[in-house]
Amino acid sequence: MKKLVNGMIVDMTADEIAVRQSEELAWSNGAFDRAMQDLRDERNFKLAETDYLALSDNTMSSEMTTYRQNLRDITNGLTTVEEVEAVVFPTKPEENE
Repeated sequence: MKKLVNGMIVDMTADEIAVRQSEELAWSNGAFDRAMQDLRDERNFKLAETDYLALSDNTMSSEMTTYRQNLRDITNGLTTVEEVEAVVFPTKPEENE
């Protein structure tokens, strides 16, 4: 492996290579957690968009209740980055105000 030092390309030492490989492995191992966090962030945003419909002085339609439950359940059973990336969010029903 090479690195750039003062404008010159030089070989990395064995210790530097080991550290770099360790960093790359740690990044790779965290891919699933990062993908799940991104999915949860988007899910939470979609839930927040309809939170006002869940207030005690409002009656939610069964379609909206199902939509919100599907959002809450969207992370269930996911075990790989590929599964997370393949998630399709449910379609938000029309709001009856």
